[in-house]
Amino acid sequence: SNQTAHLKAMYFNTIAASFYLQIFFYEDKNFQGHYYECSSDCPELSSHISRCNSVRVDSGAWVIYERPHYTGYQYILMRGEYPNYQSWNGFSDTIRSCRLIRHVSRHRIRIYEHPDFSGQMMEFSDDLPNLLDRWRFHEVHSAQVQEGIWVFYEHPNYRGRQYLLEKGEYRRHADWGALQPYVGSLRRVADF
Repeated sequence: SNQTAHLKAMYFNTIAASFYLQIFFYEDKNFQGHYYECSSDCPELSSHISRCNSVRVDSGAWVIYERPHYTGYQYILMRGEYPNYQSWNGFSDTIRSCRLIRHVSRHRIRIYEHPDFSGQMMEFSDDLPNLLDRWRFHEVHSAQVQEGIWVFYEHPNYRGRQYLLEKGEYRRHADWGALQPYVGSLRRVADF
């Protein structure tokens, strides 16, 4: 019947969407105006949109950047709707590139009191909305991501500047793109 065909089509579209990674950039707030649909890394968005005031992430986790070629301030977006740039902690409607974050299942990070992995060290495998609950310093000067992908936030409760840390060594805060070594909270990139 027609209804059965419609239900089958809906089912297959849902299954296909779960394997198809998508992010939508809208020029205006509340998902209005000209938009660009993206399903992979894009080093230059300005040929597709002139500004970005809202974003919808249908699937995947993404890093969006203020400047072309994955530079400038970065914002990490999980599945969900972001009706204005303030909703992703943005400071303006300028988004110029985006990158898909590859899925990982295990997470482990070590943070250090001093540069070059010296001084006090602590290891985490879960999100921490307020780093001072477990770490007695206001600063993190170096880090080692042993498993997974992490986000450092400048302030507690996942606020302020965001810094993506993928597997590897970060000998000083400048290595993850920060001007200052302040880390108020940290979160695993795990919500797919």
